[in-house]
Amino acid sequence: MTSSKSVSSNTCSRRSILKLAAASVAAPYLWIPKANAAGRVVVRTPGGIYDDIRREVVYEPFRKETGIEVVPVAMTAGKLYTMVRSGNIELDVADITTGTLRQFQVSGALAPIPYNEFKYANPDNIDPNYKHEYMVGNFIYGIVMGYNTDAVKPGSEPKNWAEFWDYKSKPGARMLADIAAGYPDLEFALLADGVPLDKLYPLDINRAFASLSRIRPAIRKFWDTGALSSQMLTDKEAVLGSIWSTRLLAASDTGAPLAINWNQHGVHVQAYSIFNKAPNLENAKRFVDFCLNDEIQTAFCMRYPAGPVTIPAYEKLPKNLRERVPGGELTAKNGFVLDAEWWTENRQKVSDIWSKWVLNR
Repeated sequence: MTSSKSVSSNTCSRRSILKLAAASVAAPYLWIPKANAAGRVVVRTPGGIYDDIRREVVYEPFRKETGIEVVPVAMTAGKLYTMVRSGNIELDVADITTGTLRQFQVSGALAPIPYNEFKYANPDNIDPNYKHEYMVGNFIYGIVMGYNTDAVKPGSEPKNWAEFWDYKSKPGARMLADIAAGYPDLEFALLADGVPLDKLYPLDINRAFASLSRIRPAIRKFWDTGALSSQMLTDKEAVLGSIWSTRLLAASDTGAPLAINWNQHGVHVQAYSIFNKAPNLENAKRFVDFCLNDEIQTAFCMRYPAGPVTIPAYEKLPKNLRERVPGGELTAKNGFVLDAEWWTENRQKVSDIWSKWVLNR
């Protein structure tokens, strides 16, 4: 890739952005000082180590290629909702889960992804599961069955969710996701009840809750954050449970005795959308295009425990890394992609039932 001139000096400093992000706790929307529209693209991100890695393998290469500086702003989904509702769109791109983006799509806040304008990426290389009109996958991660190997010896763990549900034959404290984590584990409940992987959607809500009621005596806690799920499993507060693959792998890589059973895993999609009122709309289009380049996709997933969304990028990953992330044959044979559209249409109904069910001991 060729280099271009660096961005002008009036671009916001990292310190300024951090102050602004902190101030947004009280503000109805995030305010970012105006700058030369040709000089930057402002992106909502999860923050933390994610941005540290992307700065090296995505943001800085993009700046060198285009002269456009990437300004990452860590922001919760709640604050992002507030910004969209206010109409004061100070961001160009949202980097967040497809479930959240579906809500923005319904409200008319998103612009179509300009696949026909791509110059860095080949749209045909994007896995169709992650390619949509108003959003496109950035990376994928799994919701999996995790277990503590000190308490559950490898080889003796439940082989599927039906065996996980059979807590009398395979005893041990369990954990599952709370709706506050994004989605309760209705899909796993249905798999445990005998529904095939390819027949999950539309979810049978009543059947799922009946199945959850059967496993409930073994559930130590319904976790509401990724940090809590990995801590519970590491501390053996629960020795088996659903968990995001990224969280388990991060804990395992630092010495926690944890392992994954990839059978019957779900796939979450972290995706990009462009706001139709983006202050830097053309830069946003170029940024999304750049991020879907096969080489960029591979480079990021070599550093972060997630799967790429382009088929060539997945195939370029070393075998040992493909075994740690969803995608390819692993997901085709043993997994399913969470249906964000179904969840957008039914989340309120599920939430109403969950709020009563979880209190009914």
